[in-house]
Amino acid sequence: MCVVTTAQPPVESRDVLDVQPTPLALLLLGREADPRSERGVECPGDLPSPSDPDLVARARAAKERLGDKVFILGHHYQRDEVIQFADVTGDSFKLARDAAARPEAEYIVFCGVHFMAESADILTSDDQKVVLPDLAAGCSMADMATAEQVAECWDVLTDAGIAEQVVPVSYMNSSADIKAFTGKHGGTICTSSNAKRALDWAFEQGEKVLFLPDQHLGRNTAVRDMGMSLDDCVLYNPHKPNGGLTTEQLRAAKMILWRGHCSVHGRFSLESVADVRARIPGVQVLVHPECKHEVVAAADQVGSTEYIIKALDAAPAGSKWAIGTELNLVRRLANAHPDKEVVFLDRTVCFCSTMNRIDLPHLVWALESLADGKLVNRIQVDQETESFAKLALERMLALP
Repeated sequence: MCVVTTAQPPVESRDVLDVQPTPLALLLLGREADPRSERGVECPGDLPSPSDPDLVARARAAKERLGDKVFILGHHYQRDEVIQFADVTGDSFKLARDAAARPEAEYIVFCGVHFMAESADILTSDDQKVVLPDLAAGCSMADMATAEQVAECWDVLTDAGIAEQVVPVSYMNSSADIKAFTGKHGGTICTSSNAKRALDWAFEQGEKVLFLPDQHLGRNTAVRDMGMSLDDCVLYNPHKPNGGLTTEQLRAAKMILWRGHCSVHGRFSLESVADVRARIPGVQVLVHPECKHEVVAAADQVGSTEYIIKALDAAPAGSKWAIGTELNLVRRLANAHPDKEVVFLDRTVCFCSTMNRIDLPHLVWALESLADGKLVNRIQVDQETESFAKLALERMLALP
């Protein structure tokens, strides 16, 4: 987790300001609750102590008691202590599809974040129950686009007279509500692996794309992979009137990018790239397309999580790599390839703090509860939302 501190005003100033915690601050502190938010929902129950020496044995025992009734999914960014119990590992969409391919599993325990568990619930049968070990495991990027904000954006596009020309394309890292909006308005979902194919399809359907919620993946795909210019892209800020854009800007744009980003990938900078090249001569810089455009432009290779894993597997012994993605995965790759030099692109160590909320105590608590016949932390998408979200996902699956 990254911790940022700022200078505090004198005590007298703080008293005069009478600063009160905002709803978002309360959510981040684990207080209050917002069931439709990607983060901050309290986790009920008494968790075992992290210092319990029997946690690994307890997890194994509970998993054995459940047998084929449980199927555990582990995202690449999870802690090693959790990954060791995963039946399959992968990125979010692969894991959701793996869950759907296991209809005999009554319980799908998703060690990931909220939007991933929602996708698994959408794709699995009604008889299967998706469980998220910690309901506060969310995604800051997904939180940057709410259903209300996107509906307001569509009103802005309608008032500008261009809504009929716009096809929404939403990144997999979005809430079920956003996926449903996308399906309802004729759009599709994409992953970091197939974003270009999704955009090619979208531009066959309309003249413009509203890309949600990650501006960097949208910009990088449009400019780097499709040959557009930066001038073809505008940035819609949901916190400003009309998104901070004029009607003329909206009408001239091909790509309307939502102002969202990944808090981990967004921290990599040109300085990070220059620094690692100076420290490690001959290093190959490999980054995820959620990174900023200037970082992607300065990298040697760019690709999805699966691309990064395959690139390291295929790399020759003795090669040197600086990887711009989540630290748990980079560390796991370094351990898996002792014959190669693998380093984190940034000097500052930074995990995905919300992904890391899934720890061994939460996993043990969830598995033991299920083994005792108590369903906990179920993620369930309502029928209407599921219907439209599934429509958007099916359009992605049908991409050539």
